[in-house]
Amino acid sequence: MKLSVIVPAYNEGEHIRENLVEIRNTLAKNVSEFEILAVNDGSVDNTKSEISKACELYPEIIYAGYDENRGKGGAVKHGVETASGDVIGFIDADLDISPNHLVSFFNHMNSAGCDIVIGSKMHKDSKLDYPAARKFFSLGYYVLLKILFGMKVHDTQTGVKLYKAQFIKKAVSAAVVKGYAFDIELLALCSHDGAIIEEMPVEIVFKREKSFGRIKFKDIWKMFTDTVGIWWRLKVKRSYFR
Repeated sequence: MKLSVIVPAYNEGEHIRENLVEIRNTLAKNVSEFEILAVNDGSVDNTKSEISKACELYPEIIYAGYDENRGKGGAVKHGVETASGDVIGFIDADLDISPNHLVSFFNHMNSAGCDIVIGSKMHKDSKLDYPAARKFFSLGYYVLLKILFGMKVHDTQTGVKLYKAQFIKKAVSAAVVKGYAFDIELLALCSHDGAIIEEMPVEIVFKREKSFGRIKFKDIWKMFTDTVGIWWRLKVKRSYFR
């Protein structure tokens, strides 16, 4: 199966070129057919030019950006709509999570026959160099999702996931969230559609200077309200896919 990897990037000019090359080299050693869609999410630094330089080095790296900032959810949605692979995944541009996870997740999907593979910080085999504040937030969010959606997943927010194309393309066609809660929206829609989701351990080395990186309190509050909105549309109003 062809693998499409989406790399959403906002103001990642300092490292985006070398990180895209690292992703490309990792996949080239392990996957027979793939593409990397570098989605410049309206960056105001040199992210666009650095992505373009990476594209010149390797044809598998494709520029898929735009000028206005849409948020991570909007960037992933644009990448999914552009992707041509049978399996579509995404990974954070800062590579706190190694691209080797993409390979292990892809192999697991092929061998286990599941439809979605997601990284989980709460997996017993995960290894985390991660701020305590983020661990606490992840646990609290897990409890909220368990109450609202009842899905048998422990962590929806880790920045590496793989989906079979038929599920994620249908989900993004109905998705409305552009912020950080886009992950739970896609997973909830795919689960509602019958997708089999499996979790895999991750190794994370946190590289941002602050505990929450670029995430501010207003982002956390928006994530909470968006999550409740997803529950309302999916479980109460049942307005998705109408």
